Amino acid sequence: MIFEWDDDKAAANLRKHHVAFELAELVWDDPAHIIVFDRYENDEERWHAIGLVRGILILTVVHTLPTGDDENSIRIISARKATADERKRYEAQDD
Repeated sequence: MIFEWDDDKAAANLRKHHVAFELAELVWDDPAHIIVFDRYENDEERWHAIGLVRGILILTVVHTLPTGDDENSIRIISARKATADERKRYEAQDD
């Protein structure tokens, strides 16, 4: 999987949410991560990936899914610690 992002957006995200996009990539290393549709905005679908990073931190990563010629490329839009509801949704998989 190839990850891409806007460098200015990544810097702004780090300042606001204290999560680097390089760390956010690790969500996809979690075999139990989930992908949830968020919304349609700016002519593209936005999705949430929710997963465990480094065994201790559940992150939510807003991203686009691969399409067309970029079938292996995910564009990260934002990343942050998961909300309580997002953590519950992630943890509910084990039930």
